[in-house]
Amino acid sequence: MKIRPFLLALSILFCCSSRILAQAVDYSNDKTYQELYNAMHRAFNDGDTAKFFPAIQALQKYLSDKKDLHGYYTQRCNEIVFQMNQQRIYEAYKLARELSKELREKKIDKEMYMAMNMLGHINRYCGNKEEAKNNWHEVLRLMQEHGYFSSMPTIYMNIVNVALDDSTEEADSLLEIAKQISLKHCPERVFDIETRQTLSYYFRGDFNRFLKGYAAYKKGMAEGKSSVHGREIEIYHEALLGNTDKAVKMAHEELGDEGLDAVTIIYEKAGRWEEAFHALKKQHVASDSIDNVVLSNSMMGIRDEMMIYEAERDAARSRFYMMAAVIILLALLVVALFHITQTRRRHLKELKKAYNQALESDKMKTAFIQNISHEVRTPLNIISGFSQVIANPELDTNIEERREIARMTQKNARLITSLIDEMLLVSLNESSEEAKKENLVEINTLMRGVMKEAEGNISTKTTIQYDTTLADNFTILSNEYMLKIIINALVDNAVKNTPEGAIVLKASKPSDNELALTVEDTGCGIPANEAEHIFERFVKLDTFKEGIGLGLPLCRMLIEKLGGGVRLDTAYTKGARFIVTLPIS
Repeated sequence: MKIRPFLLALSILFCCSSRILAQAVDYSNDKTYQELYNAMHRAFNDGDTAKFFPAIQALQKYLSDKKDLHGYYTQRCNEIVFQMNQQRIYEAYKLARELSKELREKKIDKEMYMAMNMLGHINRYCGNKEEAKNNWHEVLRLMQEHGYFSSMPTIYMNIVNVALDDSTEEADSLLEIAKQISLKHCPERVFDIETRQTLSYYFRGDFNRFLKGYAAYKKGMAEGKSSVHGREIEIYHEALLGNTDKAVKMAHEELGDEGLDAVTIIYEKAGRWEEAFHALKKQHVASDSIDNVVLSNSMMGIRDEMMIYEAERDAARSRFYMMAAVIILLALLVVALFHITQTRRRHLKELKKAYNQALESDKMKTAFIQNISHEVRTPLNIISGFSQVIANPELDTNIEERREIARMTQKNARLITSLIDEMLLVSLNESSEEAKKENLVEINTLMRGVMKEAEGNISTKTTIQYDTTLADNFTILSNEYMLKIIINALVDNAVKNTPEGAIVLKASKPSDNELALTVEDTGCGIPANEAEHIFERFVKLDTFKEGIGLGLPLCRMLIEKLGGGVRLDTAYTKGARFIVTLPIS
């Protein structure tokens, strides 16, 4: 089951709800506090940005003057929650990081769990499940360290909602821990945990245990107990009784936007694959719509920062255009992926097979967008950081430090440009048409030019040279632009994987009808069993290296259009050696 991390707000126990974080101190007789709080509360509920921020800042100042640190940081969290309600995830993330940094610097360890919990919800919202789980495990550690035992079961439930998709054993274990803690410190939460466990039995198809849990739930309700999962249990119980249409109607009426997820599950368990497929399609359309809004808002937040820097440093204007290009490209990628998914679904022959493939496609799309976001966000953060350093009017740096800042800024700008170029070139060259051979290319001149460009990017511990057996006037009828892209991509690959050692470019004629261009290095090398795998799209043998895995696939695509080929020489063991071959007509 896919549980979408769509937060409206967080309660005092940090679970999903529509309430504002509550205060620990009793201010019921404080008229000033009540006026400030009510102003903030109204603006929060109305989603009124113009009124909310002045109101919460006034409330924060009041609590700070009162030395109520817990209340002050609670309102800081409300500010983060408001940004998440508005789907401004980038701004929420920045505020959460600032809160975490401030608590750490001031050594206010007792309130650190607030910031970590916010980061957990933000990461879950963005689909980064492992990081969200790490955040919440840290929250549990801090709560245990400072004695917040009664709030720990809710954090366990947050982790369960993430873990249930991947490991039912882990989810069961976490639910049992939460139950034991509740029995000891907050017995009123045991019933809610048990009903959550009952829901998990339905999702995994253990209907006998679901029915037993349902009976226990009804008994608890008769005893005056309540659970936030009650509506879902009733809906799935109707579905299990065979009242599928009634259960679907209840899901639409009682679960709101989350009802689409429930409807898909109900149809799937009933074996009604056509309805399940259409429900999943509606769910994906709604999910993609939300993702587009969040992605757009996040990218606009980054763009605004670049615009501020542009006002302070006109020289940074080009970086703003680059950011705009990234935003447009990412939006186009989302649209393209959605279109591809829709087109593929229309051509599936069996509806059940279509349903399963649609689920897999959604997971692949999420992983791809996360990979692209990570690769773009890292250099952008570096550029943003250096831009803030340069914009500081009190900056006092020497020439060497300024050169290093400029070098790092140019390097990361070039990295972003390279990523975008690779994606555009792959997109533009996917057709099977051969390339036009319209240039007489001087091979030695081209190879020396590529080597010259690479010299500025290699480590001081790395050397680069060019060896050729060709005459300086040797030419070949080909496409100079595409050839340069191919050799550049192979050289860039060698530079990234050779922090020290040597890079050698070679040109030769193995026969009268064939030209060979070689790029070899003494870097980390590539296993022989990966010789073909590395030419597939988005393949990265080392996930910590820069790039998105399009360089080598692009090389093979372009060289094949020129009638040649490219391969990894597995006989070479000192590093990696790529050989490009072209026919001499």
